[in-house]
Amino acid sequence: MSFSFPRFLLKPCGASRLTSIPNRFQGNPMSRLPAILGGEPAFPKGTPALVPDEAIRLALQNAWEDHSWAAYDAGKTALLEEQLKQRFGVSQALTCASGTLAVEVALKSLGIQPGDLVAMAAYDYPGNFLTIHALGAMPFLVDLDPGTCQISLEGVAAALRAGVKAVVASHLHGGLIPMKELLSLCGEKGVGVVEDACQCPGAMVQGKPAGSWGDCGVISFGGSKLLTSGRGGALLTSNPALAQRARVQLTRGSKVAALSEIQAAVLLPQLLSLEDKNQTRSAGAALLHSQLKSLPGFSFFSPLPDQSSPAYYKLGILFDASAFGLSREQFLLAAKAEGIPVDAGFAALQVGRSPRRWQSAGPLPMAAKAHEQMLVLHHGILAQEESLLKMVPVVKQIQAQSSKICQEIQRRLFTPRDDGPLQP
Repeated sequence: MSFSFPRFLLKPCGASRLTSIPNRFQGNPMSRLPAILGGEPAFPKGTPALVPDEAIRLALQNAWEDHSWAAYDAGKTALLEEQLKQRFGVSQALTCASGTLAVEVALKSLGIQPGDLVAMAAYDYPGNFLTIHALGAMPFLVDLDPGTCQISLEGVAAALRAGVKAVVASHLHGGLIPMKELLSLCGEKGVGVVEDACQCPGAMVQGKPAGSWGDCGVISFGGSKLLTSGRGGALLTSNPALAQRARVQLTRGSKVAALSEIQAAVLLPQLLSLEDKNQTRSAGAALLHSQLKSLPGFSFFSPLPDQSSPAYYKLGILFDASAFGLSREQFLLAAKAEGIPVDAGFAALQVGRSPRRWQSAGPLPMAAKAHEQMLVLHHGILAQEESLLKMVPVVKQIQAQSSKICQEIQRRLFTPRDDGPLQP
């Protein structure tokens, strides 16, 4: 297997041609050769992003047979909304075309106007930042809590003093925000909260479902999510006035940006199995934590106690390059060569953007750290115990042979080619 490396990884180390990767290394601390050094990949075909589910296939077949796949309204979307209300313990659930649209509708329902400040974590899904701008409002960036890697309550308090009109609170990468304390802070100022649970449907936060705490909650049905129909989302609320404002925005004679009946059809069986699958993924995350918590360079989020249990769309891990022996980008090259479904996290929102596009109460060091260090492991592998048990020693082997991997990347990156040597 061959790999091409981005040119920014390392500075050049010489001009000698590397025609092949040797399969022998002296002083190898482990018997297995990592794939990036020429060994066989641990997962030659990768790992399944989604575990096949017969119930989804049957739902699609039934939608074809009863022609509901082609209907405006065959009752499946209405049934899904009813089941979402029951599952999340809210009085209203409105489906729509995406979680991002649901955030926009929620902010409009809370009365956000052009020029208003809206607080959000400085490390977050960029669509939330852009949605605030789409409303003519201004993002007020808040740093992360060092333990949970979620939006900081201290930072939210500073944002409230600065006069924000709403807070977007996203549970990310298996972390959870202490919503009871957040709502207490915001309630004192009469500031609304949009709780973004797009990554964690089925998670429990201090005894209540994630997405049910905020004035409005938001979930996503986007591709590969824990509940997925490729696209789609829903707004959750128990506030009748907010629900009516949202409903008006999503209706123009008929529904606009609506979820289709066939999307609802495939979501219904997933909602029924969500709890069991979340438990399986949580067990996988616990297994990884127990096996890798002592690995140099790996650190996991602090859990939220008090009747809380996360749900994992992507498991977040902070990666310390100096402790591990490779840069994050080098580790990702080595891990992807093995077929491990791991990526870098989001870019921090203050990075690469004009300071005229956002405000903050001060420096954002934890968001900057997440920008540099965050790894995210896709949930598909968390449901596969055999794959996890195979992955753990592979990651340890990458760390044990980090020096050789670094040297080999350097050699391959700057091997002369017919069109001349690569430049950094």
